[in-house]
Amino acid sequence: MTAVVVKNLTKRYGNKVALDNVSFHVKEGEILGVVGKSGAGKSTLIRILRGVDRDYEGYIEILGRRDDFREVTAIHLQRNFALWAEPAINNIIRKLYAVRNNCDESLPMEEEWEEYEKKALEILRLVGLEHKKDVFANVLSGGEKQRLILGRQIAKIYERGEGVLLLDEPATMACPASKQILLDILKNINKELNVPIIITSHLPEIHNYLCHRCILLEEGRVVLEGKPKEVIEKFLQEMSPPYIRKSKPKDRAIIEVKNVSKRYFVVRGGETLNMRDVSFHVKEGEILSIIGPSGAGKSVLLRLLAGLEFPDRGKIIVDGIDLSEYGWERIELRRRIGILHQEFSLPHYITVGDMLKYRAGVKGERAIATAKLKSEELGISPKVVDGIYQLIDLPEEEMKSKLERLGLTYDIVNILFPALVDEDFNPMEILKTLNLGEEVLNKTPLELSGGERVRVALALQLITKPKILLLDEPFGDLDPITLRDVANYLKKINDKYGTTIVLISHHIPLIKEISDRVILIDRGKVVMEGDPEVVCDRFIEISNSRFLGGR
Repeated sequence: MTAVVVKNLTKRYGNKVALDNVSFHVKEGEILGVVGKSGAGKSTLIRILRGVDRDYEGYIEILGRRDDFREVTAIHLQRNFALWAEPAINNIIRKLYAVRNNCDESLPMEEEWEEYEKKALEILRLVGLEHKKDVFANVLSGGEKQRLILGRQIAKIYERGEGVLLLDEPATMACPASKQILLDILKNINKELNVPIIITSHLPEIHNYLCHRCILLEEGRVVLEGKPKEVIEKFLQEMSPPYIRKSKPKDRAIIEVKNVSKRYFVVRGGETLNMRDVSFHVKEGEILSIIGPSGAGKSVLLRLLAGLEFPDRGKIIVDGIDLSEYGWERIELRRRIGILHQEFSLPHYITVGDMLKYRAGVKGERAIATAKLKSEELGISPKVVDGIYQLIDLPEEEMKSKLERLGLTYDIVNILFPALVDEDFNPMEILKTLNLGEEVLNKTPLELSGGERVRVALALQLITKPKILLLDEPFGDLDPITLRDVANYLKKINDKYGTTIVLISHHIPLIKEISDRVILIDRGKVVMEGDPEVVCDRFIEISNSRFLGGR
């Protein structure tokens, strides 16, 4: 029996055709993969199938329905961390209650929660989170959050007894082990419940492992339909060859991590991280990658390297400066460090061009010179100025929260560090190398695809030509073709400017391709470091990542 029918589907955004006469079907119990570059129309297709976008031409039928698709679909969006700041089991219970009673999840529950606990535990077991049932969602790792979100969507299908599961880049933030768990969960859901699944993913290995059939979208059109292997081969024909770096890392260590320990403990959640006596170095001009399972402490480690957090014990020396010593030296160092966070955000209310101008200005020499004059005029100490300047490197919501706790507004940042740029400022060199056209300068983030947002976020860091670039899993939304282009560009700026790059990523092929050296951490400890091929293959082995070719 056919569960989903799409005929001659066309979607326009103004004069732009996002989907052009798209037709396909999905049988009951079938897993269909949707493949294509960033901007090909994959997410637009998923939104229409979900029923949130009804402004289209063509025919769609889902489980016999011509409208109200929300009633028969469950969706898991890319980089979606919309969870209640409550224990994991409460997040599932709230969803079950809302579906059963057709009400808002935020409303007070009129029935006892105990009635829902049994089913909620079944769902948590299905997504591999039964051991985290009492842990608050906000302290789960990225991969665990993804699985909890999936559990909430499964709850909808459980409660209603039917549905089509729509997945838009579901494994974006997950480590190989978590991806394997997630893929096996999806296979099990598909087999046990006979649930049809439509999945978009930039990862060929996910389609090969999971899907029965794939379609390839190019500029909104279906150009090929068939077995995953043949569709993927066609898709990857456009990929550029890897750039071969000419430069080699210097012998000098630009970053030294000395016996660093950091522990996090939350009420009811218990100990979430215990980093103990971590030591390593990064050579000047080196591309070093840090890998490990979700929750191992990778993101915390990168924030420590950026001076955004401080170790409980130990020291971090960057370019000869102790990061624990606030002052003008550390401010000048911070100007030369770029960091792209895992859960980055772009301000939705300004254009890309204005964002780039601001970033270049606030990280420029003139901004520091102005800060020295203004701080003397206002009687603000260098330590306080340093503390304010480091907020610029935080995600927007975290920055605003910290300013509020300090009793300050964003005005103080603008007063101390005005965004001063030269009249001949031109970001096009960086945009072109990231495969972004001039038209993107006048767009806001809401007008960008997921892949475009990632490249804009990367451009915001590269526009300052940083001496040290810290990247925390920013590439999950990029298709393999664009990812190769970005990897090549990172290698080129490493060649041209001697930029030291420290990269966290779960994308193992990228790690192997781009790195001079790889460090594997697990449970807060360095367990292996060395040759990228050797360390990555060991990680695949211990992660039991069969979808990557592991045993």
